[in-house]
Amino acid sequence: MIKNLFRRTNSTKEYTEQRRPAVTPQHFDYDEDIIKTITKHPKTKEDEMFILSAIENNDFLCSLLQNKKLQDVVDCMYPETVSPSQTIIKEGDDGSHLYVSVTGTYEVIQSGKVVKTFSDVRVFGELALLYNAKRTATIKARTFGKIWILDRVVFKHLMVISDIEQRQENVDFLKQVPKLNSVPLEVLEEVASLLKLNFFSTGTKIVEEGELNPDKFYIIKAGSVTVSKKNEGAIDKLYKGSFFGELALLKEKERKATVTADPPGTECLILARREFIAHFGNIPDCFSINIQTQPYKPMEEIIEHTDLNLADFHFISTLGIGGFGRVKLVQHFTKKELVFALKCMEKYVIAAEKHQEHVFNEKNIQIVCKNNFIVRLYRTYRDKKFLYFLLEPCLGGDLWTHLHKQKPRLFDEVQAKFYTACVVEAFNYLHERLIIYRDLKPENLLIDAKGYVKLTDFGFAKKLKMIKKCIKKTYTFAGTPEYVPPEIILNQGHDKAVDYWALGVFIFELLTGKTPFRTDDITYMKTYKLILKGIDDVEFPKHVSQEAEKLVKELCKSTPPQRLGCGSGGILDVKQHQWFEGFEWGRFEECKMPAPFRPNLRTNTDVHYFEKFEENEEVPPDVALDWDKEF
Repeated sequence: MIKNLFRRTNSTKEYTEQRRPAVTPQHFDYDEDIIKTITKHPKTKEDEMFILSAIENNDFLCSLLQNKKLQDVVDCMYPETVSPSQTIIKEGDDGSHLYVSVTGTYEVIQSGKVVKTFSDVRVFGELALLYNAKRTATIKARTFGKIWILDRVVFKHLMVISDIEQRQENVDFLKQVPKLNSVPLEVLEEVASLLKLNFFSTGTKIVEEGELNPDKFYIIKAGSVTVSKKNEGAIDKLYKGSFFGELALLKEKERKATVTADPPGTECLILARREFIAHFGNIPDCFSINIQTQPYKPMEEIIEHTDLNLADFHFISTLGIGGFGRVKLVQHFTKKELVFALKCMEKYVIAAEKHQEHVFNEKNIQIVCKNNFIVRLYRTYRDKKFLYFLLEPCLGGDLWTHLHKQKPRLFDEVQAKFYTACVVEAFNYLHERLIIYRDLKPENLLIDAKGYVKLTDFGFAKKLKMIKKCIKKTYTFAGTPEYVPPEIILNQGHDKAVDYWALGVFIFELLTGKTPFRTDDITYMKTYKLILKGIDDVEFPKHVSQEAEKLVKELCKSTPPQRLGCGSGGILDVKQHQWFEGFEWGRFEECKMPAPFRPNLRTNTDVHYFEKFEENEEVPPDVALDWDKEF
């Protein structure tokens, strides 16, 4: 479902940009028991060809489903016969199924009016495979017909099992390489995801003796190869699981032998030297690797202001309105220096929309974060109607408003570097504690009294699990559509790399006033297709420096481990990028660097950087259930 907690609708007429909603995370646990119950439905050859044709003609799905994934999806679709006037999709409902029309005529209805009809073989309702997006139109049958249907839960399990199997197979291959089998599994899994599959037809010289400055390492996945030398002829034959070209990883000057694909051809997994070194570093003249994975920092709950009660505060002003309630500025009755932002969330709305888990998640993560670049959550309260978060007040407004009040609506590179640095420091703190944020955008950054920006809204954040020293990926679709990376769209599992992708999108938006993948499509399907095409297809405005463009492209690599920040150098690689040359990180981290914009706050309750809102006189109903006991 698309939702943005405490989304404020702009009431001024200075600009028309609207705050962007996000996709509320829907909890997804890969369940092997569900996999065992998934049924494959028999189809005629004709029906199978119809379905395959429909998917291949759908720009979005054809990039999502290929080879085994495509066949698995087709196998698991089930049929339904439809009758005249039967409603298949209803406008406004939450979607959970994809459909392929095979026979029959159908009409598309929006706001009660028929806008088009179709009787061809086509896919519809495909956005429901990603999350339970609201249907934007009604689809009704005009005649008898036949459709094939795929359930989202089945689809997600198929994608996850495919991803897990592929990753495990690649890891197993790498484990067969001497010295690599001693590398921590966490690093090995990252490198496994860098492997590229390529097929070499019979007789193809995969590597050639005398080739200068070789830079690729090969592992045979299927078939065999013949190794030969000019004056000696064939000297060896290698089979599945064998590797060759490993000396290229050591900066070998030239190839020592020729490797040729045998009949009927050879499949190889390929690893480029540049990507290998990004994870393992420069290695010595012998092929040995000794890597220590980064120790992760523990988290401690820090509850402050335990002596303060809700009755101690009086209301000053509403700072924002959202789907679950309001954020209010409050001040202590007697200790006037104590001013807070109080987030008041209606319990019956949370329960009705089944968002209890996200509220718990937000509380449990934000309350343990104590960092200059993250909004502090001091403590929580509850009563029969509301849950309350007592938050640090940031009275300079949010970065989105500040950005769109610029003329033109963008920042120069000095400003953009400062605000990006704030996010880099926040991410560094979170990633050191195995937390991914997943919803970076200017709307979620508040400006404090000094002009520094701080991350807020932790409803989409997640603490990753580490099992046997290996960080486990998560598969929940979460984030703001313009900011989500390819791996979330592709259901490939994700980790901290999603935040580095978002950082690249964020920098682009600060410098240009819009995201690189923005479209006018309210379903976001066009946006997702652009994201899958990649950052290299994006044209950068001429005023963006080459250093900034290079940084954005390095952060927005389609393959997660290739992104800047995801290698062995971690976030230090981002800080040391050319774009930040001359930036005084030490001074910045101590908050001693002057901000590009410092709010002019007359008092500690000055709210003139926020919009004015009418007070809500409606009283929500009581909720007696005790699911919120820990607040």
